[in-house]
Amino acid sequence: MQTRPVIVITGATNGLGKIAALDLARHGAHLGLVARSQRKADALRREIEEATPGTPLDVFIADLSLLSDVRRVGKQIDAHYPRIDVLINNAGIHAFTQRITSEGYAEMTAVNYLAPWLLTDILRDKLTASSPARIVTVASRASLHASDIDPFKDLTDTSHYTESESSPRYGQTKLMDIMFTQELGRQLGGTGVAVTCCCPGFNSTGLGDGHPLSAVLKMILTRLDMGNPRHGAEIIVRLATDPAFASVTGGYFAVEDAQPLECPEIGRDKEIQRALWEATANLLRDIREPHAV
Repeated sequence: MQTRPVIVITGATNGLGKIAALDLARHGAHLGLVARSQRKADALRREIEEATPGTPLDVFIADLSLLSDVRRVGKQIDAHYPRIDVLINNAGIHAFTQRITSEGYAEMTAVNYLAPWLLTDILRDKLTASSPARIVTVASRASLHASDIDPFKDLTDTSHYTESESSPRYGQTKLMDIMFTQELGRQLGGTGVAVTCCCPGFNSTGLGDGHPLSAVLKMILTRLDMGNPRHGAEIIVRLATDPAFASVTGGYFAVEDAQPLECPEIGRDKEIQRALWEATANLLRDIREPHAV
């Protein structure tokens, strides 16, 4: 009989995700790790086994920049588990220059927003049937840098941007994560599925490895004891496991003692949140519901 909560987490082999996975193992979780690299996943498996021997752990390999891969791994996860107690959408990137996926999406939009939206949509029925359950998405106060919200344009924009323009683009993807959380929270109201998101603060993780100065920046931050990713991982684990958040839905929380945050004003209106949801569902319709052969 399954007694451990099944917790699925993306981006589990680096930074916040890795620390959170180790902490969740200590909390007695049965882990489902979604990773891009088998080598890194195997290394994390060994580390978890050393820290908490006997932790049940499954690895699912996927490139979350490719939505066809997200769909495949989502179906694989859904079929593998009879129940899922928590889904943590943690994977994210900060692309300092525009990169377009082979499917034609801006990579940062695909990984940071479209992938968690699609994975959650695929696992939604399983999570609801597993109630009480939770969905936790890692957002960011970088969302405050977003300049506007235009649902269709934001989902399909593949225009070039400079390094200095990358932060507003990154913030746009994180704003959409908050909007997605709040709309989904309303949709799942009364189902027993708690839907939350968080800002893990500034962390010296692998998120910005594409920047030529990232290694130097990490070294400086480490010496100054700043940007410790453990603090960011703590809020993720808290939203996933703390009984105080078991019935909280649609909330957005800060790394600092889980203080509630407001969605930035430009994305706060329920109608624009619903419009973004519908635009995303329409964009991903063929991936979510492929044509019968």
